Amino acid sequence: MAFPRRDLAERRFVAANDNGPRDPVKTVTVRRVLEQSGIAIKIKVPVTEFIGVAVATSLTEEGVLSSAIELVHSDPDLNYRVFEEEGNHTVVAEWQNWGKKLRLPLFIKAGDGTYLPYSQQVSGITAAPPAPRRRFAADASRRPRFLNRRKPGQPDAI
Repeated sequence: MAFPRRDLAERRFVAANDNGPRDPVKTVTVRRVLEQSGIAIKIKVPVTEFIGVAVATSLTEEGVLSSAIELVHSDPDLNYRVFEEEGNHTVVAEWQNWGKKLRLPLFIKAGDGTYLPYSQQVSGITAAPPAPRRRFAADASRRPRFLNRRKPGQPDAI
């Protein structure tokens, strides 16, 4: 491809909607203040340690709906809030984007604090990953049909 100007030839062209990070996210920095000593600390937690991405909605004392997205860890002290807004205009899109970018499952945080797994349904049927090709362990170890015609090698007799 020929460009009339040299600076255009060196420029990298990408899709208009490609605004994500170039490198996958590997760690999340959680900042906490220790209760007894009051010291501020930073903890780097690998993304692989998080269980999933949860969305929660609640009513504030003023009666305003607020929505939040957090990364869920097995240790509740390491849960990390990544997004918060008043209302619920963009929270679903952000929630799904965080799950897709970090490759983590999606959860819904119930009012009592438990996390419910999110599953997509199409016409009342749950969309799930495809079943394994060979369902039974006995079938997994059998020889394929075309190999059954061949005879196994015989050891040389001395």
